[in-house]
Amino acid sequence: MSRYYLAVDIGASSGRHMLGYLEEGKIRIDEIYRFENRMTNKDGKLLWDTKHLFSEIINGMKACAKAGKIPESMSVDTWAVDYVLLDERDQVIGDTYGYRDKRTNGCDDAVYELIGESELYARTGIQKQIFNTIYQLMADKRQQPQILNKAKTFLMLPDYFQFLLTGNKVSEYTNGTSTQLVSPATKQWDKDLIRLLGYPEEIFLPLQIPGSGVGKLKPDIAVQVGFGCKIVLCGSHDTASAVMAVPKEEGDGLYISSGTWSLMGVELAKADCREESRRANFTNEGGYEYRFRYLKNIMGLWMIQSVREELNVRYSYAELCRMAERAQHFTSLVDANDNRFLSPESMIKEVQDCCIGTGQKAPETPGEIARIIYRSLAWCYGQTVREIERNTGKTYRSIHVIGGGANAAYLNRLTAQATGKTVCAGPGEATAIGNIMAQMIKAGELEGLADARRCVAESFEIQTYEPGQETDSDKI
Repeated sequence: MSRYYLAVDIGASSGRHMLGYLEEGKIRIDEIYRFENRMTNKDGKLLWDTKHLFSEIINGMKACAKAGKIPESMSVDTWAVDYVLLDERDQVIGDTYGYRDKRTNGCDDAVYELIGESELYARTGIQKQIFNTIYQLMADKRQQPQILNKAKTFLMLPDYFQFLLTGNKVSEYTNGTSTQLVSPATKQWDKDLIRLLGYPEEIFLPLQIPGSGVGKLKPDIAVQVGFGCKIVLCGSHDTASAVMAVPKEEGDGLYISSGTWSLMGVELAKADCREESRRANFTNEGGYEYRFRYLKNIMGLWMIQSVREELNVRYSYAELCRMAERAQHFTSLVDANDNRFLSPESMIKEVQDCCIGTGQKAPETPGEIARIIYRSLAWCYGQTVREIERNTGKTYRSIHVIGGGANAAYLNRLTAQATGKTVCAGPGEATAIGNIMAQMIKAGELEGLADARRCVAESFEIQTYEPGQETDSDKI
């Protein structure tokens, strides 16, 4: 009889409950439940509805019981940087902001008045992004100090949901590193930095590594969902889990975790906190077994997701890809990393305005808009490859594309052309698979990360795209 492991994988646009199990030595995954997610606009503030998200976590667990597939353990992963503050009664204080909210504007300057940007990077290895937790907490300090003063516990969102499930408050390491408040040397909160910034150091709990136990479901939750199980920490930053599922030998190839964001990089044994890396805007996020994910954030499929919504979801992603391929005459490009694409009122208008502002032809049709986004992403990937190879002093043979973007054949073909590398695409559900891998390793069903990655390579189909397969109109 199969032993099941439940991954609750919540992204910025949707969430899913995936059950994983081993069958004839291969990892199998079944989607049990899926739900929509998005930030809500409340009085001009972009917020997460944590009550709704937790209710959907419970609904998905009930679906497991209904299917008669009871997990031995479960784990929750989400995006990075966002958090809740709890009071002395463990109640959430204030709003739970989403990272696209503009409240952090100017908060970087407030941080740099206390510690210089170069010194901060040398200390943490984390790239500057205006939505990083370090700047969100500065927004709390400046705009609502009464809330920060009342806080007794700081929890990243996956840790908060697992607290609601178990009653135990545990902070997970990989997501903790995204705050820009963790030392890559000690792998714990940099308390000196936290004090320097004027944040209450006592609210930060010791960081625990993936594979650590959180506890068992609370009795009332177990009754509600129809079963009891253990909660185990995965790499709760979704990219940490996704990179676990890269089907490669150690050190062989780059990766792109391709979803709402494109996270492109390599794994390092030691963080690269040099000034060269800071200037190139690379980050050193914590990974499984204290590996470092040396990567760059690229705007990713958020751009095409936004366009699709503006078009009232008239087209599937596959249709947008086909229309982009047919718009062969259109050659304009934009910098997909420009902050103007972070949260515009209209992504279509922002792309058009960017083209006009740079003296290029602006896209008009859905196919032209899709084409400029896919080609611009591939161009950014090509630039990033060259930066990684220059900074690491290594030449890489291949790029492993994991996550939802692994299914975008047109983009993968463009990526092979723009980077000059073999692109190996898959698995698509990498984050959920990585989440499950951490649980299986904890349970002893897989011997360790190397064994788990070999198992992934044997369990899921990988599509290969070689440079030179593109048409002349695809060349960037």
